[in-house]
Amino acid sequence: MPNMLYEGDNLSVIEKYLEEGSIDLIYLDPPFNSQKHYSIRWNPSTSSSKDINNPAFLDKFFWDESSEEDLKELSSKPSLNKLIGSLKDTIGTGPLMAYLVMMAARLNVIHRILKDTGSLYLHCDPTACHYLKLILDAIFGFDKFRNSLVWKRTSAHSDKHGWGRIHDTILFYTKSDEYQWNKVFTEYSPQYIEKFYRYKDPKGRRFQADNLMAQGASSTGSSSLPWRGIDPTLKGNHWAIRRTFLHDPNIPEDSLEALDYLDSIGRIYWPKKGRIPRLKRYLDEMEGTAIQDMITDIPPISGTSKEKSGYPTQKPLRLLARIILASSKEGDLILDPFCGSGTALVAAQTLLRNWIGIDKSPLAIETAEKRLLKLGASFKKLN
Repeated sequence: MPNMLYEGDNLSVIEKYLEEGSIDLIYLDPPFNSQKHYSIRWNPSTSSSKDINNPAFLDKFFWDESSEEDLKELSSKPSLNKLIGSLKDTIGTGPLMAYLVMMAARLNVIHRILKDTGSLYLHCDPTACHYLKLILDAIFGFDKFRNSLVWKRTSAHSDKHGWGRIHDTILFYTKSDEYQWNKVFTEYSPQYIEKFYRYKDPKGRRFQADNLMAQGASSTGSSSLPWRGIDPTLKGNHWAIRRTFLHDPNIPEDSLEALDYLDSIGRIYWPKKGRIPRLKRYLDEMEGTAIQDMITDIPPISGTSKEKSGYPTQKPLRLLARIILASSKEGDLILDPFCGSGTALVAAQTLLRNWIGIDKSPLAIETAEKRLLKLGASFKKLN
């Protein structure tokens, strides 16, 4: 059932309540095996800043009976079981292996509930991301790996004995080769605009002076004929109208007629020197930059941010919104099995997606619930 908040261990919740092939997009930001004890900054029930020592979760792992139980969960998948066995022989039964077995057991059942057209984003840090990728390769298939996203989570960090650690990794997999993907664009940076859109027309609209020619000879129509006394073939070029940027159905197919038309509506830029015409590409007509696998334009949650919940490890809403916009559509079902403060759920709610959140920390569930209620979200909660 969509719009559900479950308090409990995600492995048992998934096996008990979630159907095979029912989820469109899964984002998970699990513990990183950082060996830290995280506390929430205030009590979400009272919003009291005095309650600063409430334990949120312990990010430490030990090889114990639960590790052995998780290991049994993997016996049904031979390739994964073989990989985990090899890692266990290499690493031994310490904290890292306990963490990897815990993750492998959950990623295995997560794969089962994902739709064939679904996507998975696993948020991790350098501590174990290379091992987690091996596990995902064994579960999803190495050919279903799409991207390793880098999120610059802080501007600078001084590490005494190494390079400053300033990024997290987000591993992007799909269940099949047919998956939901939407074009998402980000705004151009001020530096990019100043460099590439440095011209302005009489009305103050910024534009870029783009090429009207392309290299090589062409036998298509009049594309190799002179226009306004300019012969493109003198330098081995031909006229090439880049209609993609113009969105104008009235542009003639014939190259010379198209040039006449563009000049008549003021879309040709004539430089003072050289007189080689160029196409005006206006900034306000551009969609922006397509999202890249290095995310540097989304800062972490600051101490004064309005979206700050006080929950440790909270991720920015913009980061989750970008992922959800790229890999789902309205009405899809989003799952976050380590939902923490509920940022993925808040983003899904805001973007008109359905959602399911799971966390075993009562404070995490309480924080997520508070944020969702503030949005006016309707949902059910089960312990």
